[in-house]
Amino acid sequence: RNYWASQLLLRVVDPNDLSKHPGEVAAVAASLGITLQPSPSQRQPASARRTGQAQSPTSTSIDAADTVISDSEVFPTTTTPTRATATKSETMQAPGGGKSGVEEQTHRDRACPGAAPADDKRQRLGNLARTPPPADDVEVIVVRTSQTLHERFVVLPSLKFDASSRRPDGEPSVVVEPDVKFQTFLGFGGSFTETACDLLSSLGAGNQERAIEACFSAKNGLGYRLGRLHINSCDFSRGNWSCCDDDDPALGLFSISRYHRSIIPFLQRATTMTESGLLLVASPWSPPAWMKDNRQMTDGGRLLAKYRPAWARFYVRFAEEMASVGFPIWAFTVQNEPMAQTGWENCLYTAEEERDFIRDHLGPMLEKGRLDIKILAWDHNRDELFARARVLYSDPEAAKYIWGMAFHWYGDPRYESWPDKSGQLRYDNVALVHQMRPEKHLVMTEACQEGAPSLRDWTLGERYAENIIRDLNNWTEAWIDWNMVLDPSGGPNHVGNFCSAPILADPSRDLLLFQISFYYLAHFSRYIRPGAQRILCAPSRDSLECTAFQNPDGTIVVIVLNQSENGIGFWLDLAGRSTQTSAPKHSITTYVLRAPAGAG
Repeated sequence: RNYWASQLLLRVVDPNDLSKHPGEVAAVAASLGITLQPSPSQRQPASARRTGQAQSPTSTSIDAADTVISDSEVFPTTTTPTRATATKSETMQAPGGGKSGVEEQTHRDRACPGAAPADDKRQRLGNLARTPPPADDVEVIVVRTSQTLHERFVVLPSLKFDASSRRPDGEPSVVVEPDVKFQTFLGFGGSFTETACDLLSSLGAGNQERAIEACFSAKNGLGYRLGRLHINSCDFSRGNWSCCDDDDPALGLFSISRYHRSIIPFLQRATTMTESGLLLVASPWSPPAWMKDNRQMTDGGRLLAKYRPAWARFYVRFAEEMASVGFPIWAFTVQNEPMAQTGWENCLYTAEEERDFIRDHLGPMLEKGRLDIKILAWDHNRDELFARARVLYSDPEAAKYIWGMAFHWYGDPRYESWPDKSGQLRYDNVALVHQMRPEKHLVMTEACQEGAPSLRDWTLGERYAENIIRDLNNWTEAWIDWNMVLDPSGGPNHVGNFCSAPILADPSRDLLLFQISFYYLAHFSRYIRPGAQRILCAPSRDSLECTAFQNPDGTIVVIVLNQSENGIGFWLDLAGRSTQTSAPKHSITTYVLRAPAGAG
């Protein structure tokens, strides 16, 4: 019964349970107020289920996850953690062979983020910010997501730092030193593509609100502070278009009317959810076709020299028009992926061409218009980040206009087919660029899993966490995801370049599905708040990947990822005070605590 209750509350049920134990499952569902409906695998003939034929991306549906909830929520959208109620527990071995200070709970009663206590389904825990506990008795709030324990954003029993406890030498540990500080963090964000905003518009009003709250509410969602916009169309648009399709160097016909259909309305709604407004980054995928040497927005091509002044004015016009409707642009990237020649919108720039365009046109044009908008260069993958930065920063006249470098996460042969098998991730290049020009800035501007969504793929969550930890530890100051919402096929995409997103939406049934990546993102974005400073954090085991920040309110956030096949008991050590905890295999844990007196 407890097993079925947990499966129902997670909004998933094994079809075998429905077929072999229909009465028992139905009784538990009725006690929880849940109406069951057959999953698609049950509705298919047995012969179809045995073939194992892969579905095409366009035929994938949220039902493929054996969703059996008939209402509009697959998972509640709030990421307010829920305290787990355990009916059985597994105790991991702590360092030294004793029991860990935290029991590994296999939660069976309430596993959904935001799920309310049974006696009041409207009640929620609310914001985790609390009055600072006494310095000699620091409470540590523990939030965990675990594949093996079937946990999604579950609050575990709090830990305590005892002033007398000390970590024994040599035992596994994560040591946090709040006196050593690094970059100040701007925040996390997502992208307002035409596809995502159109898709949201096609949902019912309730699920529109749930999705926006899930992304932008600091209390009940991811707490995004940044948003990325495409200037002109991108692959996640409804075809090729620009703000000035006619051959008009004076830009007299320039218009952002296309953005008024769905992008601007959702910018307005997202802004109401944020604590301090949105920082908007705008990126062009391609100039209008008439400005390029190949006379089309796709398949590469280069900006014609005679149109460089007009293209620089294009950025200014876009900023002016967006500001006129209440959305000032915070930063421009010069060109999305300037080395990519693909079947969707792009434009090629060598490092020298990008340098010259910034130095001779874009920088002076923004300066002339008295627009306080930052310029981010590169906006492509980490492998070439250092080489591009070296060229751009070596020219003082170009460098003075460049606020920093933007980069993307792609190039991992574990997840993508196109990278060199020797690997093109190059996490270290981010830190090397910082070392070359420490006064400049670094922003991760795009991340997604390529290909159609793979429902319940826990490795995607781990990919997000690994990338975020490595980027933050290498001086990144903001981290922006790609599409916030896509349909179950990974689109719509006008060239079939399907991708995954943290939230999937099925307008035909008015359903939302929160993927594992959503929960992994929440472990960072929900707790590392804008204005936080990274602090020193060091694990003593390779399998423990971690980062730590101190928020403006003094709370310290430590995130620990374990992608390995082994659970690890370890000591969490802060400024000489320690407490025992553990990282189950394939888990991520966030610790929220106040600094002891005298620390920070």
